[in-house]
This record gives sequence, C-alpha cells and structure tokens, in this order.
Amino acid sequence: MPDDLLQRLRSFHEHTFPGVQDQFQDLVREGQHPTILFIGCSDSRLVPYLLTGTGPGELFIVRNVGAFVPPHDGSAGYHGTAAAIEFAVLNLNVAHIVVCGHSHCGGIRALYEGVPPQATNLKAWLELGREATLPVQVTPEALSRTEQRAVVLQLERLMDYPMVRERVGAGGLALHGWHYVIEEGEVYVFDVKSGGFVAASLAEHSGTGPFRPHDAADDGHAIFNEIDSSYGPREGR
Repeated sequence: MPDDLLQRLRSFHEHTFPGVQDQFQDLVREGQHPTILFIGCSDSRLVPYLLTGTGPGELFIVRNVGAFVPPHDGSAGYHGTAAAIEFAVLNLNVAHIVVCGHSHCGGIRALYEGVPPQATNLKAWLELGREATLPVQVTPEALSRTEQRAVVLQLERLMDYPMVRERVGAGGLALHGWHYVIEEGEVYVFDVKSGGFVAASLAEHSGTGPFRPHDAADDGHAIFNEIDSSYGPREGR
C-alpha cells in the first residue's frame, strides 16, 4: 500500500518549499507577527488560508470541533484553545480575533442528535454550544441558525477573558463573527447593529463583536438574545 502521506511530505520539501524558503527563513529570523487569531472549526472543508487569502506568518490558528471557546473560569488546566487565546493576545498582541463557524457543521448537528457513548470528551465539549440550540425540530434552517448563534455565543464568551476585555475596551482588539456557507463560497459576517449576519459581498465591514462600543464596560452578553431566530432567509441571501 503506497504511503501517500510520505509522498506529500517529500513533494513539499522538493517542490513547494524552494519557492517559499526565503519567506520562511525571514519568519524564523524575525519571528512571527500575526495580527489575526483565527478560531475555526476543525472541519476539513474550512480552509482558513484559502478563505482569507493569507499566507505563512499572517494567521495564528486554533481549531476545534464547532469553533468553540471554553469559559474563562480562572482554573489552570490542559486547555489548548484557552491557552491559544491568551498567547495570541498577551504575547502576539493580535489586533483581531475571528470566530468562524460554517454550514453543515457536524458538531452543531450533534447538539441535537447526540454522539456515540464512547465519545465522552466530545459530549462534554459540545456543551459549550448548548445555549445556541433552538427548541424546534431539526431542519436545515434550524441548523444554520444554530451555527450562527453559536458563533456569537463564542464571541460573548471571549469577552469574559480579562485580557480580551481590556484590549477591546481600549480599542486595540476587534472581534469578528463569521459563518462560512461552504456551497456558496460566501462568508456571512455578524453585524452588531442589526443583530444578524450579512453576506460579506454586501457588508460594510468584516464583522463586529457581540457588543456595542459604548457597552464595552458592561457584561458583554447583551446581544446574543437579539439574534434573529426566525426562519426567513438571511440578509443578503
């Protein structure tokens, strides 16, 4: 049986790397200075570099099932996503944090349909999206709305991180909520003014956080319940 992974590694070293070698050497010599923390779902159909038109050194990426953000509870445990958030804000001084969910998300669907009994870690992890679910029958539109609501829920949870709240309040950090519709190649960005998602092709900005600027000193949870949970078409569609 051919070792496809080995062949891919060799192809990168022999064919791809020579064309970007200088760029990588500069990144080693000068260090990384990404301006964006990208928190995305682990889904293989979501490709952050392709989506954003970025390259090496431009994105600091953390991915997990559902693009979820764990709560900041003050504990010091083994948590890769929380550690990445702290590192990105405190060490890398990123200027943007993007939370990117997507259509046809298996993690969101599992909130309604459950997971295999052996998946004990997955079952616990998915509870981070439970608040976004709707008390309705599972339909494509309900799943889409839940995906969007989950994005904003994670943005709100980010505001519980002291370093995030401080930087946002000082104007040095912006939060962005995205919902990528895979079959359209369109990203819908969260607009705090309308409390909904707008197609990037029609939007006036790349997404806003879950609060109005003058509310930055408040609890940061004022907008989630304003998200339209009806079943009409999304704005821009």
